[in-house]
Amino acid sequence: MAGLTVPYARSAWTESRDQFAAVARLRWCIFVNSARTLRGRLEAVSSVLMGVLFGLLGIGGMFGLGLAAWYFVSHGKAEWLALLLWSICLYWQIFPLMATAFAESFDSSNFLRFPLRYRSYFFIRMAYGVLDPATLVASAWTLGIFAGISIASPILLPWAALVLAAFAAFNILLNRALFAWIERWLARRKTREILGIVFLLLIVGVQFIGPLTARLGRQPHRNIGRYAGLALRAERVLPPGLAGAAIASATERRLTVAFASFGFLCVYGAACLWILDLRVRSQFHGELISEVVAPVAPSSAREKRHSARVGWDLPGLSQPVAAVFEKEFRYLSRSSSMIFMMLMPVVILLIMGIGRTAAMGPHPASPSPHSHPFPAGVWHYAFPIALGYALMILTNLIYNSLGADGGGVQMYYVVPVRFRDVLLGKNLMHAAILIVETVLLWIAATLMFGGVPLGILLATLAALIFAAIVDFAAGDCLSLLSPKKMDFAVFGRQRAAGTTAFAALGVQAVVFGLVAATFIVAHFFGGLWLAVVLNLALGALALAGYAALLSRIDALARHRREAIISELLRAT
Repeated sequence: MAGLTVPYARSAWTESRDQFAAVARLRWCIFVNSARTLRGRLEAVSSVLMGVLFGLLGIGGMFGLGLAAWYFVSHGKAEWLALLLWSICLYWQIFPLMATAFAESFDSSNFLRFPLRYRSYFFIRMAYGVLDPATLVASAWTLGIFAGISIASPILLPWAALVLAAFAAFNILLNRALFAWIERWLARRKTREILGIVFLLLIVGVQFIGPLTARLGRQPHRNIGRYAGLALRAERVLPPGLAGAAIASATERRLTVAFASFGFLCVYGAACLWILDLRVRSQFHGELISEVVAPVAPSSAREKRHSARVGWDLPGLSQPVAAVFEKEFRYLSRSSSMIFMMLMPVVILLIMGIGRTAAMGPHPASPSPHSHPFPAGVWHYAFPIALGYALMILTNLIYNSLGADGGGVQMYYVVPVRFRDVLLGKNLMHAAILIVETVLLWIAATLMFGGVPLGILLATLAALIFAAIVDFAAGDCLSLLSPKKMDFAVFGRQRAAGTTAFAALGVQAVVFGLVAATFIVAHFFGGLWLAVVLNLALGALALAGYAALLSRIDALARHRREAIISELLRAT
């Protein structure tokens, strides 16, 4: 038996190497084949542009953090390295979770259908995590800190490399573990709702830190020193603080403290590895989480009669349009991300109100009509700014209307319903969301800023009508030309396609530019009432274009039938 151990181990490693090569070749073939279509080439261009943006962010941060690290070490302030490492750690963990729309993540669990060894599957998941744009940017920043330390003190080069490598490994493992367990929790509706509330409270709480700090800073607090001391002691026992202490202690020749800090940092990394292995191993062994409940046959005739529920009967709408409207409402209202999107503009407006109070005092004086070039004061424009933000965050829904349907899009081609009615029902649902957002934002603006002047209110509503109609028209076209399957239960894969995202940014830039031009022209020539007239005129033109598009949308849907179905049926 001893003689069989070495060949088996050797063949296992050889097999793992071959499997990695096969995965790399598969991904390369998928990329080459996708480039044969126009959409694939556009996706490649959008990926390159996004890569350039991330590259600029990584290179700029690398030079900036490297210069800061050189300054701290060369001037005897190495303990401040923990501040740089904390900024990298927070970005490394928070940015991928809070802004997954900037990077499309591949579902590596699809490899479970192939005969992979667990070690190969685990390292494939880690490889995808290392190649994540956020990880590459944070790694470049860490490399910049290493270069700054090495230039300031060459004798620290090997020790800094060891500590920063352990710090990077900890962040990669923690990031992969967070994503793995979040996907596990999002697989069930109950935990998905709880997690959505937690994320909402976390994001909202972070947004309130700045205004509350500014407001509390206006009056001294006698316990501020004690709180700062507790925060400093907590920082020193967490991974970024341990990494900074390991390097700072080495510069001061306190080797015992340096090795102890490095050892605790490795313990954190090992704990993250164990947590990640626990989740990935369960998934590898066939864990299946399903919310499907077996149907129960009705026991009485009365239950049979009531088992078929009648759809909504909305006045003025045909039955197909009302049915699509009801479906969209039921789908989106059960999504925690939908609730988050509706509440976030209101929260932003409340934060602006708190910031205004902190800057001007609890009882700010009413601005003079001549104190600002805008007729009603700059704070009165918080309402249109927040409303524009509310329209922006609906981009993923408006410009990818068919994404939530997934494989169910086939039913639209089977049942006797026009695609015009399908997209019209979806657009009406999006319009209803905007109406609710507008009412909530108006109430918040009234409470925080004392109301919105009538001229600004009417001009904003007219601009919203124009912008929404243009978005609906462009979104309907892009939903058919470049659809992408959306899964609200899977974290990090609910964005629109790359080409759609860039096209949406271009449309929004043009629309907001035209709206801003109407406000500027109105300011210099006729007041805000001229902005109302101009925006209504633009809205009338947009409505005519939208009606013309709807009359031709069925032909486009038939022409794109195979591409739409194949795209929304395939695994993400």
